[in-house]
This record gives sequence, C-alpha cells and structure tokens, in this order.
Amino acid sequence: MDWRDTPEQAAWRSEVRTFLGTELPEEFRRQEVTADELIELRRGGQDGPRVDAFERWRTVLAERGWIAAAWPRAYGGAGMTPVDQFVLNQEFAEARAPQIGGLGVMMLGPTLIAHGTEEQKKRHLGGILRGEIQWCQGYSEPGSGSDLASLQTRAIRDGDDFVINGQKIWTSGAHLSDWCFMLARTDPDAPKHRGITYFLVDMKTPGITVRPLVNMAGAHHFNEVFFEDVRVPLENVVGEINRGWYLGTTTLDFERSSIGASVGQRQAIERYLAWLREGRAEMAPTDYEAVREQWAERWIEVQTATLLAYRVISMQAAGQIPNAEASIAKLYASELGQRVARTAVKTLGLWGGIVDRAAPFNGQAALNYLASVPQTIAGGTSEIQRNIIATRGLGLPRA
Repeated sequence: MDWRDTPEQAAWRSEVRTFLGTELPEEFRRQEVTADELIELRRGGQDGPRVDAFERWRTVLAERGWIAAAWPRAYGGAGMTPVDQFVLNQEFAEARAPQIGGLGVMMLGPTLIAHGTEEQKKRHLGGILRGEIQWCQGYSEPGSGSDLASLQTRAIRDGDDFVINGQKIWTSGAHLSDWCFMLARTDPDAPKHRGITYFLVDMKTPGITVRPLVNMAGAHHFNEVFFEDVRVPLENVVGEINRGWYLGTTTLDFERSSIGASVGQRQAIERYLAWLREGRAEMAPTDYEAVREQWAERWIEVQTATLLAYRVISMQAAGQIPNAEASIAKLYASELGQRVARTAVKTLGLWGGIVDRAAPFNGQAALNYLASVPQTIAGGTSEIQRNIIATRGLGLPRA
C-alpha cells in the first residue's frame, strides 16, 4: 500500500484544491449542506441564494465533467482513473463541497453505460448530468433487505408491458425522484438469484404510491413505495429479462474506499476537540480526562479508517478488485461513526441529549447520535460485511 502522491497526483490534487478555492460558492463554505437538502428546496418551488449557488455549482462541475468523474467522456464524464477520482473525492470532502448527481451518477449511470441500449443511454444519461431527473433505487423490501435476492415484488409480462405489483421500503429520496431503477421477480420458479429483472420506472406512472418514513431524528429521507398494477414498457427493461440480479450488482462505482466518511469523521473530531480545549477550565478535571482519553482513541481510529481507504484505492490502482477489503473499510467506518457520535454526546454532558439551537453545536450532537444508528445497516449490514470478510477474505466456509 502506498499513500504518497506521485508527482502527477500531487499536481492533480493542487489543481482540485485551487478549483475549490476559487469556484466553491461562499454559501457552502459558511454552512455544510447536502445535495438532497438543496434538491428538496428547489423541488418545493423555493429559491434564494443557496438554491442559486447550487445551480452555479452544478454548471461549473458539468463543464469539467466532474459531476460523473468516472464516466467516459463520450457520456459526459471526465474518464478519470480510480486514483484521480479518489483524490477528487478526498479534496471535495475536505472542503465540505456538496457532491451532485446522487444515485443517478453513482449507480444507474454506470449500469446503463455497461448494459443499457443506446436509446436508454440517450434518454437518461443527459438528464442525470443536467440535474433534470432525480433517481431512486427500488431494491429493499419489507422481508428482503440483507437477503435481497429473496425479493417478492412481481413483474408479469403482458404484451409489450410488464405489470408490477409489490412493495419497496427504505427507498431513499423517492419523494423527490422522477424515476426509479428497481428489481422485480419475473420468474417465481427460478432459483432466487435468477428470475429477477432490472426495470426503469417513471414515478408518475399510475399505481405508484410513495409514503414517507420519518426517522427518529425527525428527518424524512426514506420512504416505502407501493406498486399496484403498474405498467412498465418492455423498452424500460435493462439487459436481459431474468438476468437483473447480475446488473443490480453492477455499479462500476470507482469510489469504494469510504474516504469521504473518514474525512468527515476526522473533521467532526477536530471540531469537538477544539470545543473541549476552549471549555476545559469549566470542566471537572475527572470529566475532562475521561473524554480526553476517549477522543484520543477516536483520533487513532480515524487514522486507521483513512489507511483502510488507502488500501482499497491502492488495490484499484494496481488493477485489482477490492472485495473483502472494501467490506473491511465500510464496516470499520460505519461503526466508527457510531463511536464518534457517542463520544460527542458524552463530551457535552447534559447538553448532549438536547436537540435545540441553544445547545452547543446547535444541538447537532444529539441529532448525529440518532442519525448514526442506521449507519451499520445501510449499504450492507455489519453482519453481512463480516460474512464477506470471513468467506471471501479469510476463506472460511459458509455457515
């Protein structure tokens, strides 16, 4: 593993930093913001400096092909190598610059580039890059999360259409999305990893109902989506019928290192350490020493998370495919996120349980604690990651 920049990588990193220093809107420098928040403002018909800044930011990134940096240039990307994209993502995370494109860029776009028809590429890729179309992912179901291949949503062929019935859950951003890429079972008699087809579904199609799921932090990001006799044209099938499982696992996402997570965790630790130093005189010595030791542990752990990220990108740079290594990085980063949130709450004492602007950090510590709970579930549970590490990394037999 080599975490040092080559001269070429150092020059590229300098270019990205210079770009961020001159082009990142001031509205985003003052306050961290996510693309989802801005999309929600814009979709709600609101305007203002932040929404205007978001559109300027999108335009300047699109001009450079940086919205979908790893896509081929022919499809509006920058054709970056894995290492170049790693540097770009790392510097964006350091600057807290909002990424743009969401699941359309990270998952659907690469799948269409690899498996879609030319008509599908022409119809959908441009809209993703221009920000005209938002996508959500219809994978998980009430009884099929970690064991996704057991999904039961049915799609039955009827002439030139498929008719879909079933339910999806934990559908991120469905209430903001125009289209959904989803998996549905088209052959119920086939083994569970077969008989599944990959569909593109217009969310305005009659028969689709989106119902919000508000999490315990009071945020509405997830949804459950119901399909009742939803007709999907045959032309919206991606790849072969009954072979959708293999497309569903094709994201071609070059960023599997969790570098953004480790950078964000380090920045959070730095903010709490600065607060701790400023308020040390007001704390009981025993309280200070207790949290000081815990923050030292968190600092060491975040350095470990960073090295795990470098391990993944080093393998990609060498032409290898990180499998267990990517699971190790994801597992460690997600569980570290929970430890950082717990330590922050403990550091603030009674204020740590208060969700109010009167609290330190505007009550964000308590919100982060609540939001950290699903981190070890989303993107593959910790249990699933450990199974992958055991079987594919250590060669242990399946249970």
